Amino acid sequence: MSATGTSPQPVSAAAADAWHALLRPDVELSATYGQELSEKLRAARLTFGDRIHCPFLRPFFLSEEDEQRVREVAETIATLAERVAAHALESRELLAQLALNEEEERLARIEPGCTTSSTASRLDAFLLPDSLRFAEYNAESPAGAGYTETLTEVFRELEVMGRFRQKWEVRAFPLMASLLEALLASYRDWGGTAVKPVIAIVDWREVPTWNEFEILRARFEDLGVPTMVCTPQELEFDGKTLTANGRKIDLAYRRVLINDIVAKPAECRALVKAYEARAVCVANTLRCKIPHKKTFFAVLTDERNGALFSAKEKEIIRKHIPWTRLVADVRAERNGRSVELLEHVRRNGNEFVLKPNDEYGGAGVTLGWEASEGQWDETIEKALADRHGAWVAQARIPVRREVFPHFEPGTVATMRDMLVDLAPYLFRGRMAGFLTRLSASGLANVTSGGGQVPAFVVRPVG
Repeated sequence: MSATGTSPQPVSAAAADAWHALLRPDVELSATYGQELSEKLRAARLTFGDRIHCPFLRPFFLSEEDEQRVREVAETIATLAERVAAHALESRELLAQLALNEEEERLARIEPGCTTSSTASRLDAFLLPDSLRFAEYNAESPAGAGYTETLTEVFRELEVMGRFRQKWEVRAFPLMASLLEALLASYRDWGGTAVKPVIAIVDWREVPTWNEFEILRARFEDLGVPTMVCTPQELEFDGKTLTANGRKIDLAYRRVLINDIVAKPAECRALVKAYEARAVCVANTLRCKIPHKKTFFAVLTDERNGALFSAKEKEIIRKHIPWTRLVADVRAERNGRSVELLEHVRRNGNEFVLKPNDEYGGAGVTLGWEASEGQWDETIEKALADRHGAWVAQARIPVRREVFPHFEPGTVATMRDMLVDLAPYLFRGRMAGFLTRLSASGLANVTSGGGQVPAFVVRPVG
C-alpha cells in the first residue's frame, strides 16, 4: 500500500500511461503517421491475407512478475499435455474422453520416433492483476511466431520507442531462433544426424499465413539452416527419402493441419507415408492432436482423472483452467455437486461458452452471455446433433481489457477499449514468448478479424 492507503499502480499500467503520454496528436496520432505505419507493416509482410496485423500504436506491456507467473503455469500445462497424450494411447477410457475420430486415432498411434508430441504449441490466456486463466491449448504447430517477432522489430525501431526507453527498460523475445532451436532438438531426439538438416515448411499455398512461412524461411537460413517452403502436393516419397522439387528433406515443419491430412489423404499421402516409415522427422507429430482437442481441458478438470496429476498440478488446474465438459446427456460434478449437464448448461448460459471440439479461429464458438435464450438452446441442440465432431461446454472466465490507440485507414488514431488475449508460445514445453491479440468483441483471434500487438517485458529505469 502507498502512503495514501491506495494500492500502487501495476507496472504494466504505468508503462501504458507513460507510452500514451509520449504520443503527439500532430505526429504519432495523425492520419499520416497511421498510413506510414501501415506501409511499414506491409513492407515487412505483416499481413494476414490482405489485412495488416497491427492497426494499433502501442505494445502490450507486462512486468517481470507477470512473465514469471505465466511461465510457471504455462509450462505445467504443456507438461500435462504431453502426459495426457502418452496415457491416452494406453487407456481406451481416457482416449474416449478426448473424442478423436477413427482416422485421427490411427494417425496418433503411428510411432513418430520423437518423444515430444508438440514441438511448438501455444496457450490462450487472460492475465489480470489478481488472476490468470487459460481458454484453450493449441498443440498443433500454431501460427504467428514469425509475424510476432517481425512486428516486435518494427516497434523497436519507432522513434517513440526510443523516447520511451529513456525511462523504461524493454525486453522482447527471440521467437524465431527459439522455434528453430526446438525444431532441431526434436530432430536430434528423433535420431537425426545431419549437421545442417534441410527443413521444409509444409502447408497449402492458399493459406493466409504463407507470408509468415517466407519470414521463417529467411530467418532460419540466416541462422545457418537450409529451409524451403512447399505444399503437400510437392512432396514425393520413394520409400526411403522425402523430397520436394528434387531436394531431400530431413525435417518437415508441419503447418498443414491434421484436419486437412484427414480430409485430403491423396494430397498428403507422401508426408504421411514418410512419417510412417520414419524417413523424415515431422514436427509437430501427429500425436499432438490428442491435447489439441478442446476436450483436453475436460480431461484436466474431470475428477475421474485425478490419479494422473500431483497435488500441486491439481491446484494449478483448479486456479487456472476453466471447468470444461464434453456436451452430452450425462451427469457431471461441478463445484462439489452432481448436476444434469445439459440442464445445467441450458439454465446457466451466462456462465458458459460452447465450442466445437476441433475448430480454430473462433469458428462455431458461442458465448452464452451474448446469446439469446433461443440462440443458446439452438446451439446446444446443434452440438448434440453434430455427426462430424463433439462439442464442449466451458465455464466463463474473466477477460482483460485495455485502451489502445487505433488507426482506421485515412483517419487519425482514436483510443479504443480492447479485449487482450495474451497467448504464450511453448517450444518443447518451455515458454518462449507471447502472441498478443486484441479484439473489440468477446473473441480474440486474427482469423475472425482481430488485431495483434507486440508484447514487451518492462521495468522502470533505475
